[in-house]
Amino acid sequence: MLILQRKKNESLVIGENIKITIVDAGNDCVKLAIDAPKDITIVRSELLEAASINQEASTPDTSSVMLLQQLLHQTSTKATKKSQKNET
Repeated sequence: MLILQRKKNESLVIGENIKITIVDAGNDCVKLAIDAPKDITIVRSELLEAASINQEASTPDTSSVMLLQQLLHQTSTKATKKSQKNET
């Protein structure tokens, strides 16, 4: 990891086509201007982390799905047997 110190309106260049300029710097935040080609994806790291967590949460655990299927099947079977018993 490279750590650099920059002042307001100073820039740094990554490769030949990405330029990052310090627009403003306060006590607890820094505003950056990023000039990069449109094919370069720029995403805040916390958004990537949130997307990863959401993806994990939305992917069902297969054992849980199988257990739910078994329970539904048992409930359905019991209801069918009870219905048949009541008809006789």
